[in-house]
Amino acid sequence: MLFRSLLICAFSLLLSVSAWAYPSIQDERGIFTLSAEPKRIVVLELSFVDALAVVGISPVGIADDNDPNILLPDVKARLNPWTSLGMRSQPSMENIADLHPDLIIADFERHAAAYDSLARIAPTLLLKSRGETYKENLEAAAKIGVIVNKNAEMQQRIKQHRAIMAAYRQSFAEKKDLGSVQFAIASARGMWLHGPNSYAGSVLTELGFISPIKEQLDTPYIPASLELLLQVNPDWLLMGVYGDKTVLDDWRSVPLFQLLTAVRKQQEIKVSPELWSLNRGMMAAEGIAQDLDRILSP
Repeated sequence: MLFRSLLICAFSLLLSVSAWAYPSIQDERGIFTLSAEPKRIVVLELSFVDALAVVGISPVGIADDNDPNILLPDVKARLNPWTSLGMRSQPSMENIADLHPDLIIADFERHAAAYDSLARIAPTLLLKSRGETYKENLEAAAKIGVIVNKNAEMQQRIKQHRAIMAAYRQSFAEKKDLGSVQFAIASARGMWLHGPNSYAGSVLTELGFISPIKEQLDTPYIPASLELLLQVNPDWLLMGVYGDKTVLDDWRSVPLFQLLTAVRKQQEIKVSPELWSLNRGMMAAEGIAQDLDRILSP
């Protein structure tokens, strides 16, 4: 009887080990492999939260800029309470270590310099986030799905997401004379157009809109003067606004501002910067498409 019990335990352990395939993926440093399925995951960018949430995983720690409301409501609703890791630009190493994670998902642009410090705490996966395109975001989500042992679920969610985006694209194609759409961020410090290589810009491309920015630039975010804005001159200007006062308040007093097509047609619209810029991922892209459908519907 004892031998039979030991045999069953050994067989169960073998099944458990074989179920974990030691997956390897290519991250921004090279080949990344985990030896066990991660259970305590911390993430240092919001796009990674989206990727985990769509497959039912809740990270134990998030770099949320000390503001839980920075996350999209639909994403936040899928999460358990988490520990704030501070600013995405400079997360707290002490808070990360205190959580005893078995996986850290970090942004290559923001956190590559801190990789060694992060890797001493836990295996650290470096992926693109800040400045990524829509395509790169889906690629990162797929890699996360493999590493967290949710590949089948992630692939199914990506398939569903593509169908949702295709339906919106078809709907926009059936609308007539929508014109060009430009998303920008504005604050007291200035305005930044999100170009075709930005996340929001490439989501707009995915939805069938041609960028009004004719010159192809490598940078995702383009500092804008009033003169540049007049040159781009979109039919729709969607503004993510930070603060009570922005550079737009100064520009409105300049007669040239009134020549903008979006201003003349009353198609200068405020949108959520959290949805359109800060939170990138499948749920964010679907939210952008839904928001755009609302804005463009007569």
